[in-house]
Amino acid sequence: MAVCALAYLGVRSDALEDWGRFACGLLGMQTLDAAGKSRAFRMDDQAQRLVVSDEPGETLAFLGFEVAARGDLAAYAERLDAAGVVVHAGDRALADRRLVADLIWFADPMGNRVELVFAPMKADTPFVPGRPISGFKTGPVGMGHAVVHVQDIEVMMPFYRDLLDFCVSDYGLTPYGLYFFHLNGRHHSFAMVGSGQRGFHHFMVEYDCLDDVGQGYDIALRDAQVAYTLGRHSNDWMTSFYATTPSGFFVENGWGGRIIDPATWEPHETFVGPSYWGHERLHLPDDPGGLRQRMRAMAMEAARQGLRTPPVVDCPWLYDELTGARR
Repeated sequence: MAVCALAYLGVRSDALEDWGRFACGLLGMQTLDAAGKSRAFRMDDQAQRLVVSDEPGETLAFLGFEVAARGDLAAYAERLDAAGVVVHAGDRALADRRLVADLIWFADPMGNRVELVFAPMKADTPFVPGRPISGFKTGPVGMGHAVVHVQDIEVMMPFYRDLLDFCVSDYGLTPYGLYFFHLNGRHHSFAMVGSGQRGFHHFMVEYDCLDDVGQGYDIALRDAQVAYTLGRHSNDWMTSFYATTPSGFFVENGWGGRIIDPATWEPHETFVGPSYWGHERLHLPDDPGGLRQRMRAMAMEAARQGLRTPPVVDCPWLYDELTGARR
C-alpha cells in the first residue's frame, strides 16, 4: 500500500484569463480547456496536471496524490475511517473530470481537500508547451511538490506520516517550522510551513534545463511577478525562483533537484536555513528584525561558512545516472 506521487492539483480563482497567461506564458504549461468556468493544463503525457476553476472558496481546491494499486484506495479508506476521518468515494462523474480510473477524497485536519487517485489517464497527443522549454521533470516523481500552511503541526504530522504513509525527508525549526515529505525519489513531494496559518503556500515545477528557469525568471522580472529571487535550497539542492500567481500564492520554478534513495534515507533536522544563497523574499516588507532580514542573515551566514552542495549535483543528468545505477 503506497501513495507514490503528486498527480495533480486544483485551485479556485476568478482570474481565469490571468491564470491562462501565467501557466502558459511563464510556466510553459499547455492549455487544455479554454472555455467555460475552468482551465486545465498539461505538463507532460499525463492528461492534466493543473485545474483552475472559477468558484468561491480558498485558493487551494484539491491535492491529488497517486496510489500504486487500485486496492490501495480501499485500504486507505478503511484506515482513515477507523481514525474518524470521513472518506468519500469518487463517483464516475468526478473520476471523469479528474481524468483518472478511480479515486477517494477527504479533508485533512486543516481542511485541505485530498484526493487519492488510481491510474491517471495519459493523453493521446504530444505535449506542446506554452513557451519554448525542454520539458518538465515528472514521470515517476510526479508533478512536483505542494506546500501548505499549517496551524498545528502536532495534528498534521501524524495525519500525513501515520495515516497516509508520507515519509519524512527532513525538517527545520529556524526561523520557522518547515517539514518535508517524500513519496518517491524526489526529495519532497509535499511540505508544510508551520506559520500558524491555513491555506496554500506554493507548488513547484521542475524543468529539464536550467535555461528554462532563467528565461522564466526574465519573464517574471519583466512582469513584476518575482516573489523570491533566484537561489539554491539547502535540503533538496533545487536552483529556483518563486513567482506570484494570479491567486496570490507562489509557484517555485526549479531545476536540478535532489534525487534520494527512499529505502536508505534517514529523516533528520536541518540547521542552516532553507537556502545556501539567494531566495530573497521580495514579497515581504524589509523591516528591521523582520522575517526578510532574518532570512537574509541566514544566507549571509551560509556564505560566511562557504556551504554548498556536493559537486556532482552541478550536473543533474549525471547525478540521476549515478543514483539510478545504485538503485
